[in-house]
Amino acid sequence: MSAPDAPARRPRVGATCWAIGDGWIPPYGTGEDPTLASHESLCLLNAGPDDARVEIRLYFADRPPAGPYVVVVPGERVRHVTLNDLDDPEPVPRGTDYSAVVLASAPVVVQHTRLDSRQAANALFSTIAHPVDTFREELR
Repeated sequence: MSAPDAPARRPRVGATCWAIGDGWIPPYGTGEDPTLASHESLCLLNAGPDDARVEIRLYFADRPPAGPYVVVVPGERVRHVTLNDLDDPEPVPRGTDYSAVVLASAPVVVQHTRLDSRQAANALFSTIAHPVDTFREELR
């Protein structure tokens, strides 16, 4: 046990390289509510003290990769990134299969979520991306 006035130790939470195998933004949705529009998003948790510069690269079956899309997650914060809203360097295509690699300058946790609202009974799935730090040097 540590002394009562000792600073708390921060465990390393997350990784600096993540892979997402299944990406696909539904091409349309139902309803007028923008919060229920079909979309994909990443939840990025940065539990460390330093800001994390995060690059998202998308890979396709029939064309060259897109990206990097760059976002910053401040230290000890979380950021939700709706992939539908990314447009620099190009919009993320709808109705197109893709995979993603997420590289961060500091350890983060990446959760991937898809909302498919193409029918009245919405479908939502979410999963933790696969951490691949052991392969990061090979990706450069």
